Amino acid sequence: MYPVFKRLFDIAASIIGALVLAPAFIFLVFGIKFSSPGPVFFRQKRIGRNKKLFNMLKFRTMYNDAPRDIPTHLLQNPYVYITPLGRFLRKTSLDELPQLFHILKGDMSLVGPRPALWNQDDLVAERDKYGANDVRPGLTGLAQINGRDELPIVEKAAYDGEYVEKMGLLLDLKIIFLTVFSVTRGEGVKEGRE
Repeated sequence: MYPVFKRLFDIAASIIGALVLAPAFIFLVFGIKFSSPGPVFFRQKRIGRNKKLFNMLKFRTMYNDAPRDIPTHLLQNPYVYITPLGRFLRKTSLDELPQLFHILKGDMSLVGPRPALWNQDDLVAERDKYGANDVRPGLTGLAQINGRDELPIVEKAAYDGEYVEKMGLLLDLKIIFLTVFSVTRGEGVKEGRE
């Protein structure tokens, strides 16, 4: 029963979110376009529900010559690739806003495991142990409020599995609330290897 309600909640939340945030979208589109050469949006192959690939949209935060399919936290010196506006977008997670349209379309959910890159075989394999690849990936999730980029793959997958096991309205609302709190404090964002 909850998956049906969850989908309806996702649709309503993505529509309301897109309408409320429309002025921010417009401002960011112009800001990105005029602050550095290149497209406004960044598309990247990600793994969706049942390991089906989809092209996930983000606001572009990096220069055009940046490596495309490496998680930023694994780059040796990511700051040479990230635009000045991009740093702000990444720190505030505003680069993720276009994913509201993926939620409306059904590729993603508001809450769920974050969609892995198409080549993150280690993360996908770990998630398989918990059935975490069988649900829609989320804009935010249990792993995001418990460390985000700072978590090792095994731990991240375990949180994703815990989410799948305990999935429900109260947990989703808790994750949404804690995500807002975490984002406003800039927690868990890791850029580059140390």
